[in-house]
Amino acid sequence: MTEITPLERGLLTVCVMMATIMQALDTTIANVALPYMQGSLSTTQDQVNWVLTSYIVAAAIMTSPLGWTAMRFGRKKLFIVCAAGFTLASMLCGIAQTIEQMVGFRLLQGVFGAALVPLSQAVMLDVYPPEMRGKAMAIWGMGVMLGPIMGPTLGGWLTENYTWRWVFFVNLPFGLLTVFGLGVFMRETPTRTDVPFSWFGFLTLSLGIGALQMMLDRGQEQSWFESNEIITEAILSCVGFYFFLSDALTSERPFIPLRIFRDWNFSIALVFMFIVGIILLATMALVTPYIQNLMGYPVLASGYLLGTRGVGTFFAMMLVGRLSGKVDPRLLVFAGLALATGTLYVMVGWTPETSATTISIDSVAQGVGLGLVFVPLNTIAFATLPGEIRTDGAALWTLIRNLGSSVGISLVIASLTNNMSKFHSQLADFINPFSDAMRMPDVVGRMSMAGKGLAAIEGMVSQQAAVMAYSNAFLVMTFVSLAAFPLLALIRGAARPASAPAKPEEAAHAAMD
Repeated sequence: MTEITPLERGLLTVCVMMATIMQALDTTIANVALPYMQGSLSTTQDQVNWVLTSYIVAAAIMTSPLGWTAMRFGRKKLFIVCAAGFTLASMLCGIAQTIEQMVGFRLLQGVFGAALVPLSQAVMLDVYPPEMRGKAMAIWGMGVMLGPIMGPTLGGWLTENYTWRWVFFVNLPFGLLTVFGLGVFMRETPTRTDVPFSWFGFLTLSLGIGALQMMLDRGQEQSWFESNEIITEAILSCVGFYFFLSDALTSERPFIPLRIFRDWNFSIALVFMFIVGIILLATMALVTPYIQNLMGYPVLASGYLLGTRGVGTFFAMMLVGRLSGKVDPRLLVFAGLALATGTLYVMVGWTPETSATTISIDSVAQGVGLGLVFVPLNTIAFATLPGEIRTDGAALWTLIRNLGSSVGISLVIASLTNNMSKFHSQLADFINPFSDAMRMPDVVGRMSMAGKGLAAIEGMVSQQAAVMAYSNAFLVMTFVSLAAFPLLALIRGAARPASAPAKPEEAAHAAMD
């Protein structure tokens, strides 16, 4: 790129960071408003979680072709189109009247939002000279980390003082400023028209992932494989993955080169990241309705409580930065995973009477655990990966993480909904005029099997069934986290490759060139 003045660099940095924060915010800001969306859009708990999974899946799929798109059309054009599209999609989400409209607009938001973070990182590396790139990446990292911290809190404040729709409307001024600033201050990059791209691989992978996600999202509602729709989606998913693998095995230039899996540590880390992806957002999808619906916290207070996990992650990543190169990354991953697993097990014992202090401590500790896992796991994954396939590795890495998150949300919510009904039925079997509990003097004086007394009993049974279902879900998440520990034993020592890998900032730069 041509020489840029310090003033232009500073203004462009502001615009780029607004795009980064917008995208990072939208991964968590909607969580706290989900119960309000559920009521406003007249939908069920498992359906309203499509608001999360649709965004994640779309972003995961569209991350893969970013390098080719930027090279083919130019980074500036791509960045402006994605920022404008993301802002427009946010406005459409804010005016959605049905769950179908909301899911469609969130898909659109994910399509455009997928490019914002990697493009912003590439631009920051472009406009800062080599001696200032460490500072540039520190600024960029702060923006990425502000999202998980600010998202639940800002979402709670907007929902409390306005409506949940302002969770999306808030992007408008920042989106407009970003588009204007990029158009004025950003320089265009050279383009190439001779770069091949496997559209067949991309489309078949998209079909496989999209159909799988639809099957998981709608399975509980449609009674799983008793429904022709679910059977059709399962067949389409299998067909998509089959043709994708066939293309990867036979094509000269597949969408994802299979030789990337020859790197043992990268392959093991991919499985590890899939599990971490499940823990990352599926836990948030469970905690949000638990705090608001069962514990009765107002939306703003629940936003503060949910935001504490981001604070823990922020401080953990700062600590990892200081320990990097001094401590074996496998030890840091082990410590982080142990802490995250422990907090999930503690959550199994949560009740509606659990204090806000306990929730905050658990959330901060879980955030610290996840923060201790992320950076060292990235180091392990890419330390020995050859430089010429690092771009493909970065795309696959993001895809697997997002896929883990979307699959995790779908499965835990489906399990939660099913268990609520099952436990309610089991508890209701013990409620009759002849049971010992209903004949106790203190119960007889407060409740009866008719009128308001029956309604009170129904409310109590529903609450206890929900508590049992959530406890079961947190226990399942604990076992999922435990399943990652054996993978640590399979990770080899941090041996350097024959040709040393690029520095992290250079690797990120290469991923967008």
